[in-house]
Amino acid sequence: MAEITTFEIGYCTHIGCMALRGAGLRVCKFPARAYLLSIGERRWLWDTGYAQHFQQHTQSGIFRLYRHVTPVHFDPQASLLAQLRAAGYGAGDIQALIISHFHADHIAGLHDFDRLDFICSGEGWQQTRHLRGFAALRQAFVPGLIPADFESRLHFVEGFQQISLPAQLAPFERGYLLPGSEGQIMLVPLPGHAAGHIGAFVLTAAGWTLLAADAAWSPSNYQQMRGPSALANLIMKDVKAYYRSLQQLNQLWQGGGADILLCHKGDL
Repeated sequence: MAEITTFEIGYCTHIGCMALRGAGLRVCKFPARAYLLSIGERRWLWDTGYAQHFQQHTQSGIFRLYRHVTPVHFDPQASLLAQLRAAGYGAGDIQALIISHFHADHIAGLHDFDRLDFICSGEGWQQTRHLRGFAALRQAFVPGLIPADFESRLHFVEGFQQISLPAQLAPFERGYLLPGSEGQIMLVPLPGHAAGHIGAFVLTAAGWTLLAADAAWSPSNYQQMRGPSALANLIMKDVKAYYRSLQQLNQLWQGGGADILLCHKGDL
């Protein structure tokens, strides 16, 4: 069975009601989480959280607004790379890095992994790769965080084998089998929040877990169907699709077919 190890790599702060309608004006902490997925001797990373590269590429110009809107707290000694090394893992111990979507708080550490292949939605990358200036900022994408050789190491989930999901994972029906995962990791579209936003069903000893990335920012989003503030819609790729994905999480939660892990579940 697969194992999931959780890392927290920095956090941002914002008023609670931005993430959960009606949560009030209290400033809340939203950790940036990454995951190490392990099956035997095979390992994959899921996102990177923050990194020094984020501070570097948001120091000036239009992207400086990013760090002002969501103030970031990051200790360089607690980068994902540093935490992996402390846990005893080197670059050769990891097969690839899976990118849930291209918001800066999920890709800030890509430059730290210069030997890994990358996995993402091809549709998401095609919709993101040419964004610059305000258009990029509006999609929370910082182009400087993308390594120069990124595309030469890139694999798209759409090229993986598509399979039917177990009935207990309804309403999710189809997914993409992660190569080498022995049927224990399946990638699924979770559209709305960002271009090409994906999640992953992971089969652990305790049962299925869905890494839902930013399909919600609080369990209350999908348990009570309370979305974020209308202002949060400004950074959504497709608001209607976001709420359809939220409804899917609600149905999955009600059916009890999988635990749901959120990247930024905070102290709401």
